[in-house]
Amino acid sequence: MPEFPYCKLEIFIPESHLELLAQTLRAEDAGHIGRYDCCLSYSPVTGCFRPLEGTSPYIGAQGEICRTPEIKVEVTCPTERVDSVIAAVRRIHPYEEPVINAIPLYRTGI
Repeated sequence: MPEFPYCKLEIFIPESHLELLAQTLRAEDAGHIGRYDCCLSYSPVTGCFRPLEGTSPYIGAQGEICRTPEIKVEVTCPTERVDSVIAAVRRIHPYEEPVINAIPLYRTGI
């Protein structure tokens, strides 16, 4: 068993894509905790970024700082499945460079 058997994924996404993301995570069995599945939490945040030369931003314009409402989704995932879950999220995510953090969990209620 890996030192950290679970990770928490933090995924930042436009609210318009929240349900598609939730469907994708369910299909990948992310958020399966004991005898519960489809477990995730989400909260509103404000994203801030500046698209640089050569980008094709989903939101904003090259060279201009953009602030936009986003949703931060948090979901638990077995460490051994992190790469496949992230690949699935990238396939449906509208951003060129999505923010997806994988954080090893030392202790969980799992």
